Amino acid sequence: MTTSPEGRAARGGRDSSTDGAGASPPKVVCANCGRTNRVPAAAEGSPRCGNCRAPLPWIAEAGDADFGKVAEQASLPVLVDLWATWCGPCRMVSPALEQVAKDLAGRIKLVKVDVDKSPTLARRFEVQAVPTLLILDHGRPVARQTGAAPTHALRQWVDESLSAPRGPADSTPGRLR
Repeated sequence: MTTSPEGRAARGGRDSSTDGAGASPPKVVCANCGRTNRVPAAAEGSPRCGNCRAPLPWIAEAGDADFGKVAEQASLPVLVDLWATWCGPCRMVSPALEQVAKDLAGRIKLVKVDVDKSPTLARRFEVQAVPTLLILDHGRPVARQTGAAPTHALRQWVDESLSAPRGPADSTPGRLR
């Protein structure tokens, strides 16, 4: 996937003005066979290449109107990036988050939420600084991190958050060290 502004706009990325579920599905090139695939913002299961069946990275956008459908109803754990267009650290961490989504294709879904366009979600998740990162498991927050970090630290945080045992009353958020 491209990370240029033109590429993001073409695939419904951060520069698009539509919510994730309403936009046309972005195209993702399979790292295994090179085939281009469309990956919708919301769907059952997890995306796989139509040619070789390899897992594809699942990166979507959501807003106040479609967050439930795109993120909370996902069958995979969801890494939520609550960001803002004016935020330098948000722009710096975006490629690292996309790399984590690629590395963990088939295991997580990355959902990007512009807090300026989605004030209800910003209030709901008590966002006081951006970027704020959340991991949702079946719609329930299980980990939270504020601030930018390098790819390896984000990957470690996601791995630890996903592997931590969770009981029904366990709401202790994971922290990036």
